Amino acid sequence: MPDHLEVHMLLAEHLIAAVDDLRLADRPVMLHTSLRSFGTTLDGGADTLLDALLKRRCTVMAPAFTEPQFGLPAPVDMRPARNGLDHAAPPSETALSEGAAYSVDCGLINPHLGVLPAVLIGRVGAVRGRHPLNSFAAVGPQAAELVGAQSPDDVYGPVRELADRDGAILLVGVGLNRMTALHLAEQRSGRRLFRRWARDEDGEVRMVEVGSCSEGFPQLEPVLRPLARTAVVGASRWRAYPVRRVLSAATAAIAADQDITRCPDAGCLLCRDAIAGGPVAP
Repeated sequence: MPDHLEVHMLLAEHLIAAVDDLRLADRPVMLHTSLRSFGTTLDGGADTLLDALLKRRCTVMAPAFTEPQFGLPAPVDMRPARNGLDHAAPPSETALSEGAAYSVDCGLINPHLGVLPAVLIGRVGAVRGRHPLNSFAAVGPQAAELVGAQSPDDVYGPVRELADRDGAILLVGVGLNRMTALHLAEQRSGRRLFRRWARDEDGEVRMVEVGSCSEGFPQLEPVLRPLARTAVVGASRWRAYPVRRVLSAATAAIAADQDITRCPDAGCLLCRDAIAGGPVAP
């Protein structure tokens, strides 16, 4: 290799130093990350990032959603109004009859979530929630307690548990539009969660609760910025937030101005119906 060329590589010690700077040791952490944000090679990739947190005795939790794999069209008799969908579209009977039931050991994940959640669910000792569309997965000393708070009828139980355990949200090179916990703030502000459909463990079609559009969440930046601790690793900006204070501040902001979470898409049905209060029982 020519002498004038330099190869930049981030090593585990760089990540561990950032974890220490952000005071995350011994705490459960909800992790949202873009490995591309580092702007250079991360030696060991997602495993190195997970290990940096685990070596500081963190429990690492991340969304492990499977809506594209296990979601079903709306059955005719399960269509609440104001549900962020065009229910005028007929259901696909083929999809309903062929849809598989989710299981915690399915090994599948929404590819749009990125590399890290897929690596996390493959870790020895990883625990995954039972929600068929929006499961969370965790690894570390408090994984069972965090994920055990989730059920098909309580999608954001792990976020509440994270807050109760003085947990943190860590954004690694991503924005507030990736902060899943803000959906719980929406619910606490008075909105009802949207309904979607999947098969339960017995193969029966059922409604489950899911979140809304998150593309308007960056408008909460002025409210949440004072709560963040920051670090920089390579080209990646890290922001760590205390979950309990994030939920309190975001809930108050949304309750005071429901329109604050509206995304730039004027035709977004999710934003329209969430801001109006969410689904109406059939």
